[in-house]
Amino acid sequence: MNKTPSSGRRISHKPKIGIVVCGFIDNRQFVTNAYIQSVRYSGGIPLILPLIRSDRILEEYLELCDGFLFCGGNDITPLLFGQEPKNGNGKTNITLDLFQIRLMKQLLQTKKPFLSICRGMQVFNVACGGSIYQDLSLRPGEHLDHMQQSFSRDEISHKITVRPDTRLKQYIGSTLYVNSYHHQALDQIGDGLIVSATASDGTVEAIEMPSHPFAIGVQWHPESMYRTSPEMRELFGSFILRAAA
Repeated sequence: MNKTPSSGRRISHKPKIGIVVCGFIDNRQFVTNAYIQSVRYSGGIPLILPLIRSDRILEEYLELCDGFLFCGGNDITPLLFGQEPKNGNGKTNITLDLFQIRLMKQLLQTKKPFLSICRGMQVFNVACGGSIYQDLSLRPGEHLDHMQQSFSRDEISHKITVRPDTRLKQYIGSTLYVNSYHHQALDQIGDGLIVSATASDGTVEAIEMPSHPFAIGVQWHPESMYRTSPEMRELFGSFILRAAA
């Protein structure tokens, strides 16, 4: 029998977690090591899922894996959420965007658990018909600087408040200090989704789908806080436990 480090609850087998490729550098697809290690230390078997333009391969990914992790990365092509590029929009790759959005839409039909982080949360929202502020400067009102400049990515940046009666609150509590590495934010929230956490400036920090067994998106980077934060270990551990069920 295996045990999840976060809670001590036993799981019957190590679930296979598909880590969806983050992006490209010099024609190389990549996944940052922190995602792989967070899955591993939580009791899952990390499997990297590269971008392949094939419906059959997508179906095989969905059949192969017990759960899925969508990672951070660059911006999403604005046309995919009904907008044209505005000042502040960053680098995009529409092939990667379409691959991840298609995978997300098919995943939602299977009810298999997934955790989506930073860009991954934005992919989750767009796949459900939502939209994104292409830069925080385009969001009405004042806002925090959500792109921290700390030496280490595990350092905290600002406070979030988690809404009651959400699944996320069961894992991380009502308030928490998190890291922050994004210049975009969710605007219109997708169909079937609720906002489960916000920053003090009102920026959406987490979403979830209540009708799904485990479909959570967070704007911060829990994989970078895994070693220092019991709450992040609980979040990953609960995700892996659900994937093993």
